[in-house]
Amino acid sequence: MHFLDTCPAAHRPLHCRLGLQLLALVLALLLLGGCRAGGPSTPARTVPAFFAKYRDRSGFRTTEWSADLLQRLALVRVGKLLGGSDLTNAITGIRSARVMTFTPTSGSARDLVREGLNNEVNGLLQAERYTPLSTSNGGAAEYRYVVKASGDQVSELVATGSMPDALGSFVLVQVQGSFTRAQAEALSRVLPDVVQQTTK
Repeated sequence: MHFLDTCPAAHRPLHCRLGLQLLALVLALLLLGGCRAGGPSTPARTVPAFFAKYRDRSGFRTTEWSADLLQRLALVRVGKLLGGSDLTNAITGIRSARVMTFTPTSGSARDLVREGLNNEVNGLLQAERYTPLSTSNGGAAEYRYVVKASGDQVSELVATGSMPDALGSFVLVQVQGSFTRAQAEALSRVLPDVVQQTTK
């Protein structure tokens, strides 16, 4: 097969050597790019991308919430105590809602904590220009709430936090719909309780 060795090693011209080196470099870059594109070191850039990236990984669990489920769990248990109307209207305005919980149950899962899982989420929320939502939540489950809003109208509420009594755990909640800030705040007050009830 002489066509495979048109430039014998002993008499290989400079242009052949450079061509082979360039080919090797291109192949190495393609392999490196492919590894990084699928690895944990590549940060997600949006909340949906974060859900997609970690959905099937060890220690993660994703649960979709329906408005009917939120109505039953939230309103029955705490809605009346909070005055009810803002929470009722917030739940009516929900288009989609989901929660991702993470508990480090394996060595690879624990590695994600060391690699900065929380930093990844904080970075994408900052890059996507979410703004903090003022809340008066208390209790053991402290969440951080941010929203996408135009004036008083909120189109998305995102909460991050952790599971009680689960070291290294992580919670991400995304609720999309149409709310006022007061309605988003009312919704934020019941989210920790709903997470607890739907992820047992």
